[in-house]
Amino acid sequence: MKRFIPVALLLFLPILLFSQSFTMEQVGKFSFPSELTSSPVGEKIAWAMNEQGKRNVYFADGPNFLPTKLTKFNQDDGQEISSLKFTADGNWLIFVRGGDHGGGNASSTVNALNMPTLPKVEIWKINLSTQKAEVLVEGDDFTLGPQNQILYLKGGQAWKADLEGNEKPAQLFQVKGNVNSLEFSPDGKKLAFTVSRGGHQLLGIYENQETPIHWIAPSFHRYSQPKWSPDGSQIAFVKTQGGSGAAFPLLEPRHVPWEIWLADVRSGEGKMFWKAPETLRGSYRYGFFAFPNSKELVFESYHEGWQHLFALDLASQNLQSLTPGNYMVEQIKLSQYGNHVVFSANTGPEEEDLDRRHIGRIDLKTKKLTWETSGNGIEAYPVGLGGGDKIAFFSATPQRSHLVAVKSGSATKLLQESSIPSDFPQSNLVTPKQVSFKAPDGTTVYGQLFEKEGGAAKKPGVVFIHGGPQRQMLLGWSYMDYYSNTYAYNQYLAELGFVVLSVNYRLGIGYGYEFHRPANGYFQGAVEYQDIKAGGEYLASLSQVDADRIGVYGGSYGGYLTALALARDSDLFKVGVDIHGVHDLDGRYDLPEGYEIAPDYEKAKEIAWKSSPIADLGTWKSPVLFIHSDDDRNVEVSQTTNLIRRFEELGMPYEAVLIPGDTHHWMRWKNMVQVGQLTADFLEKHLMK
Repeated sequence: MKRFIPVALLLFLPILLFSQSFTMEQVGKFSFPSELTSSPVGEKIAWAMNEQGKRNVYFADGPNFLPTKLTKFNQDDGQEISSLKFTADGNWLIFVRGGDHGGGNASSTVNALNMPTLPKVEIWKINLSTQKAEVLVEGDDFTLGPQNQILYLKGGQAWKADLEGNEKPAQLFQVKGNVNSLEFSPDGKKLAFTVSRGGHQLLGIYENQETPIHWIAPSFHRYSQPKWSPDGSQIAFVKTQGGSGAAFPLLEPRHVPWEIWLADVRSGEGKMFWKAPETLRGSYRYGFFAFPNSKELVFESYHEGWQHLFALDLASQNLQSLTPGNYMVEQIKLSQYGNHVVFSANTGPEEEDLDRRHIGRIDLKTKKLTWETSGNGIEAYPVGLGGGDKIAFFSATPQRSHLVAVKSGSATKLLQESSIPSDFPQSNLVTPKQVSFKAPDGTTVYGQLFEKEGGAAKKPGVVFIHGGPQRQMLLGWSYMDYYSNTYAYNQYLAELGFVVLSVNYRLGIGYGYEFHRPANGYFQGAVEYQDIKAGGEYLASLSQVDADRIGVYGGSYGGYLTALALARDSDLFKVGVDIHGVHDLDGRYDLPEGYEIAPDYEKAKEIAWKSSPIADLGTWKSPVLFIHSDDDRNVEVSQTTNLIRRFEELGMPYEAVLIPGDTHHWMRWKNMVQVGQLTADFLEKHLMK
């Protein structure tokens, strides 16, 4: 019945068994930069680079921008680098090493090497004059202020650290509840913070040990994202509802109100300046919120149906859309001097740009929007340099994975191109094609088709399902590490002779609010599954694809939809690889305490159960490989453990691989390659003639 794959044996299978021109390990050597940041002064940039699991900090300075490696972490040990920032004077770099900041328990240590002694999550510092890197303090969640002040959160409280190392770390102040946001005033003499106290969240200002904490417009609501005005006299914040509210129908979409407030720091009195429209579109709030000058606030909202940037004039309270059009903006950054905003967006002159990313820049004085990049590449995570006249960003193509690029005027310089490994198969990678098809209810669904020229007249097909689900797969290398992994997997499967369809199903981003937030999604009916089935049927309809040899694989939310595909439509999906998927939604609604209960509680429970793969095990006939790590902070390993238990109780065959010590994001490069190889081998075994 069950068969556990001997991993060691798989890893040493002779490469000569395969006819492809490159291996999984070779395509897995893609470069992946992250944490791109620019200095508050000058033209300095820094970033982290993951090179086969060895994660290090790099630095470059204008005008030549020659990269310098500043750290010597030369082991594939699963220790990520995050929160990379320059100090206010631009002379130091501060970053966090360790943890997994893509999931829950982000500050908890990762022990992907399974060492007897656990690694630590630490805040590091680099002196740019000496290029010496060393540990500052054990901790995470730090904030930098003027005069190179460093604060970090520990145990729900604010602590301070001394950059020079002359003083021991100490708690800055004591307050009831868990401290969240920390924001220094422009002069560095005051600190705004939010503190959660159960059903409400307060906004306070700390000045010194002799002065009482000053509460800003205290209420029974939740305050978040405090932003100081440039002169420090005002503070803006977002206000949302507090408490738990009535037991409204669970299956009925409802507006979630939110407001932007502005308060006088001295008096503490606040006033609402903007309220989101009372619509479903107006309910959805994103993270970017800035106070770039004394005249306006700039923020991100979904109320027009797309994720757009807006400017709120404080004198007139008029709202202006800065990015009108049918596209979304993300990865937004304010320039050093607050005069420009740069961002990434899925728009351009070509229809395929809907599935790409290009860089835009807005002059906040004139509100002029300029598109800085175009073409068939993927550009992401821009930062401004020199006040925004120059920009740096990540740049990739369908073949070349991401590297840092610097653009000045019309000239763009690509950094670290010589670091691409000599055996990375850049010239052998295919360019995915944009395709679209209709779901049964008429929704247009987009996807990317990976196919190598030549080969058999009839090829096996594979549907790839991304996770998230608030993600969008692109016509080139992804700007997210997890999906750079799967992009490499899809390229490897195409090299083996598969035709791969990556489906951008509903609940994903990039196609507007109604696509992103449809009714009856996930545990409320899994409406998005029809997009996956339609993708499988589209793939089967292609003349070069053998309709009797269609497989499916995906991870996380993609694992959930993979399991649904195998359970509901084994006749279409002949085999699948379910990577850390969600399988049991029966517990989405816990029975509330007390008398009050939602009127549709029992119906909602039933729909959640019927939306679970475990509800359809009776029709699951396809072979499956389960893969899960046991330090997963995004999807509990019990989701796979419990499903395997049911398989065994029902006498159903399966194969499974458990990876001890790693997390949801395959922090160790060796494990990422292993998962790709296991996936390809399993699909090849069942689908290749």
